[in-house]
Amino acid sequence: MAPGKKTKKNVESMNSRLKLVMKSGKAILGYKSGLKGLRTGKAKMCLIASNCPPLRKSEMEYLAMLAKVPVHHYSGDNTELGTACGKLFNCSVVSIIDGGDSDILSSKE
Repeated sequence: MAPGKKTKKNVESMNSRLKLVMKSGKAILGYKSGLKGLRTGKAKMCLIASNCPPLRKSEMEYLAMLAKVPVHHYSGDNTELGTACGKLFNCSVVSIIDGGDSDILSSKE
């Protein structure tokens, strides 16, 4: 029972960090904008939803590796990721440009 509770707590903490980033920091939502952010070097972190297509996921991971940007594999699907960002639409990729008041860039989960 404890491992399930631990993962739920991690998801909740990531959701609260993401909410704080959307409020106080700067983030771009979407695959194409995320690629552009990684190519230009603006992105500081990349979040990828669990149901992102494998080709897109591997392309984002490859560009993030080249740009030396950490990648977080979000445990929820694209609907949950969009909701965590406070949007009413699906989003498979979120690139964080400025963390704001959140400690999302320094945390390693």
